[in-house]
Amino acid sequence: MAVLGATGIAQAQEQAQAKAPSTPIILVLGDSLSAEYGLRRGTGWVALLEKKLAGDKKTARVVNASISGDTTSGGRSRLPGLLAQYRPGTVVIELGGNDALRGLPLDMTEKNLAAMTQASKKAGAKVLLLGMQVPPNYGDAYASGFANLFPRVARTEKVALVPFLLKGIADGDDPLANFQADRIHPNEPSQAKLLANVWPELKKLIK
Repeated sequence: MAVLGATGIAQAQEQAQAKAPSTPIILVLGDSLSAEYGLRRGTGWVALLEKKLAGDKKTARVVNASISGDTTSGGRSRLPGLLAQYRPGTVVIELGGNDALRGLPLDMTEKNLAAMTQASKKAGAKVLLLGMQVPPNYGDAYASGFANLFPRVARTEKVALVPFLLKGIADGDDPLANFQADRIHPNEPSQAKLLANVWPELKKLIK
């Protein structure tokens, strides 16, 4: 498991005292769901967010630091450098799905999410946590435990939460129509719905 070492914590803390960039930055730290896996470039929900901000004439720059296949451990190890480089005003954390696909311990996922949230707050950023769920074939105990860890971290750390990023996509009337052939990644038409799930909470943080 990756650890947020003393150097990383110090880097994050320094950002709280640093001058914020002239254009507020929204840092998206995610996995393939945010990295446009299997999609045409510029059609993913993060790209649609950039277009929406421009259309709404909101002054903000989006930095998409998402990597396909990334886990909460990977995100935790990458975050200190990203905080130091970009000094974001808002951090959107979209990680955890790959932890579940690998059957990783729930307590490890929760600790990593909490550590990333804490580091972001210490760097002076607001945090939006994007929740995820897994199918029931993972077992009721694991599925419920996984779904519940996101609101628990958000509640404990007092940060914003989207309870389920794939709401209306994975639990719709015909969910298979909303996904690519792998049945894991939302297809291009579903990207607008992903943004619609994120936007109500995100706009509260950047207004």
